[in-house]
Amino acid sequence: MKRTLFTTLVLSAAIAGFSPATFAAEDDDSMRAWQTSLLYAPSEAQRRVEDRGRVVIYDGLHSTDIDRAFDEQFDRVENMMFVNTVLTDSEGAPLTDPDTGEYMTEDDGC
Repeated sequence: MKRTLFTTLVLSAAIAGFSPATFAAEDDDSMRAWQTSLLYAPSEAQRRVEDRGRVVIYDGLHSTDIDRAFDEQFDRVENMMFVNTVLTDSEGAPLTDPDTGEYMTEDDGC
């Protein structure tokens, strides 16, 4: 019984310490890097699936990333969907809500 309780407590602590919220900030940068790589420099395989009609949903990119994509990747725009777009200032820095400190996002209507 004591061993089961100990194991449960250890697992609970491990789960709490490694929750998705813990990694969210760290993952934001790596996820954005991966998505912008896919957006600006798609592989041949990615281009083939887009040519067959696949739409890629980009989540949480900065508005400056999207503006650049419209300029540089216009021929692929029909295969792109953007959600939770982070609003940025004129220099590309994310805008934050003064009350919460969280990034401000566009209302995508969904």
